[in-house]
Amino acid sequence: MSAAPERTATTDGPPGVQRQVLVALSGLLAALFVATLSSTVVSTALPKMIGDLHGSQTQYTWVVTATLLSTTATTPIWGKFADLFSKKRLVQIAVVVFIAGSVAAGLSQNADQLIGARVLQGVGVGGVQSLVQIAIAAMIPPRERGRYSAYLSGVTSLSTIGGPLLGGLIVDTGWLGWRWCFLISLPVAIASLLLVQRTLHLPVHRREQVRIDYLGASLIASGVSVLLVWISFVDASFAWLSWQTGALLGATAVLLGAAGWVESRAAEPIVPLPILRQRSTVLAILGSLAAGTAMFAASVYLSQYFQASRGYSATQAGLLTIPMMGGVLVSSVAAGRMLSRSGKLKPFVLTGSVLLTLGFAGLALTDHRTSLVLMSVAMLFVGCGVGMTMQNFVLVVQNSVPMKDIGTASTTVTFFRTLGGTFGVTVLGAVLARQVSEKTTAGETSAVAYGDATGLIFLICTGVAVLGIVAALLLKPVTLRGSLEPAARQSDAPAERQES
Repeated sequence: MSAAPERTATTDGPPGVQRQVLVALSGLLAALFVATLSSTVVSTALPKMIGDLHGSQTQYTWVVTATLLSTTATTPIWGKFADLFSKKRLVQIAVVVFIAGSVAAGLSQNADQLIGARVLQGVGVGGVQSLVQIAIAAMIPPRERGRYSAYLSGVTSLSTIGGPLLGGLIVDTGWLGWRWCFLISLPVAIASLLLVQRTLHLPVHRREQVRIDYLGASLIASGVSVLLVWISFVDASFAWLSWQTGALLGATAVLLGAAGWVESRAAEPIVPLPILRQRSTVLAILGSLAAGTAMFAASVYLSQYFQASRGYSATQAGLLTIPMMGGVLVSSVAAGRMLSRSGKLKPFVLTGSVLLTLGFAGLALTDHRTSLVLMSVAMLFVGCGVGMTMQNFVLVVQNSVPMKDIGTASTTVTFFRTLGGTFGVTVLGAVLARQVSEKTTAGETSAVAYGDATGLIFLICTGVAVLGIVAALLLKPVTLRGSLEPAARQSDAPAERQES
């Protein structure tokens, strides 16, 4: 392997160099913001969209599911490409795909066109979300990366929590309309393209005889897609114990089993199995599942609770989640700076996991009359927990692998976090629907039933958050390295592959 390095920004040195890093980050974070926003901004606008396009309830579900499928299924593929090709070009390609999908979605004339556009948009979202983390990892050493993780966490939380608020404002503004939920992101996306072109300079590793595992990629994408189809429709279109469940889970097992067999024999596997055998990777995935479920569940069910049970508007519901957003921002900034000084990662992920659990334990007390002050304190704890864990569990894995595997390692954690978070939120939604149905049948109003049932959802989330504590406790204490490449291979690191 020969490297043709471009200018590489580092965080060591005078303030001018640090400003150069921040400028380079601006384009990446702008792209990440609009990509993540596209997944949440539609939640409050969907009824209006489907109504105007004369869509069905099934199509209503698929507008969300289509993006989720393509985002999750393509994440490991983008990660592998990042280990083989120019990361900068891949970021730009992903943004262009996202722009194309957004334009197509905004111009859709029927529900089927909207679903197809959302598939394309999801491919771009998967690329942007994974490649931004990879580009940052290629630009900033692990020990210095902590101080910049606040920007990543802040952008993710702002777009995730603020998306429904923005969607509600757009739909409620008569002269805009739901199409602007997709079109409003275009100026920022285009600006991010220009910023990335001018400011992002990363080393380009040129490799001869590159082999891309298309068969493995196809099997992984197919297996994940079938699994997410089952997650999306079980308990709504068919029962948990039904022939449809058996068929879909059976197909998932066959496809992913075949993918594992192919990956173990491929010269350039999409997901190198040695990485998954590392203790640190397994624990990081487990901890990320808790953080991912927290972020998804909090953004989805808190917004619905404030609207369905307490009678607030979409805009007011978004404003009520500000304590959680503030917790993410403050904790990620503070933890990032302290992490860069100490280099000790375990205390921060452990503290964050404990705060996350305590926050959900507080939200588990929720009913239709719960004090908003109590909920605000609990949301603050949840936000602080997310801010201290979500990006730092990815950093656990990035710290243990060489630069040539940074893309695959990063997206492996992201892939399982998204998949697990999606599975958890879907199951929680089924539990919530069943509880609300039972309570309304017993004579409660829908508002009271929804409020009282929401506490059970967050009680389950408390149990999931405990997994993050377990993962943090089992992590070996490690000091983050101050260089982009590890000085020496650690005992659980995968054997380095010979480049052709």
